[in-house]
Amino acid sequence: MNDTDRAILAFENEWWRHSGTKERLIQERFGLSAIRYYQRLNRLLDDPEALAASPALVNRLLRVRDGRAWQREGSGGTGTRGPETPS
Repeated sequence: MNDTDRAILAFENEWWRHSGTKERLIQERFGLSAIRYYQRLNRLLDDPEALAASPALVNRLLRVRDGRAWQREGSGGTGTRGPETPS
């Protein structure tokens, strides 16, 4: 993990305290597009060093990411209707 990675983790803990949109703050602070920022953040969430450095944050963000992946998969792979129920 480098200094930018540590700054990204710190930013995730504090961005909501600042005025303005998160995307604008990402551009100003890191010089990254929102897409590149989130790609980097997602790689960080899988880094054991990031988990050791900030376990509560990383675990919270992993839960959010996993929940979104579950929703995208259509609640178990059955489309957007949710789990199928037996007839």
